[in-house]
Amino acid sequence: MAKCSWKVCSSCRKEIGFSTVFYRCSVTTCQSKRTGLFFCSMPCFEAHLPMMRHRDAWAEQERSPTEAQAAAEEKAEQEKQSRADEERQGSAGGEANRRRIVSAQTGELVENTQEPPKEVLVVTSKLKAYVKARSGMNTSDGVVSVLSDHLRRLSILALRHAAQDGRRTVMDRDFEAVLKDFK
Repeated sequence: MAKCSWKVCSSCRKEIGFSTVFYRCSVTTCQSKRTGLFFCSMPCFEAHLPMMRHRDAWAEQERSPTEAQAAAEEKAEQEKQSRADEERQGSAGGEANRRRIVSAQTGELVENTQEPPKEVLVVTSKLKAYVKARSGMNTSDGVVSVLSDHLRRLSILALRHAAQDGRRTVMDRDFEAVLKDFK
């Protein structure tokens, strides 16, 4: 099924056709792939300015791609996404990507093949502000990953404690019990 239009206006929701003049905001966040604001006319562009409260922005006039160009771009994006999905699935099967889950009934470890994301678990700005206020010292960026790893280990111990008590909810008392062993 062929598409009738390329995009819709971010303001009035009117369709923007192929090979048609449209306007974009000069601010990079409005041009990002995730946000992707497109405007069919200058009044629609100007309607978004008070809402976004840009300090200095202007409209950039562009021409939408032809139907063939848009189809080629969409196909390339789908191929890129499928490659990323394949890579993600391929790496999930490895022995190094296995994580441990504690059974709520027995407190025993149960193997799971999905690895949780290795994200930062600490609010970096808050930690740096606390250290600065407490001691006047600066904090290295490497501290955040070390603390996040430590929090992951503490969380595993706390969830084991909760499972041994027969609960499926990790509570503050589980962390308190674990932290008593560190003192």
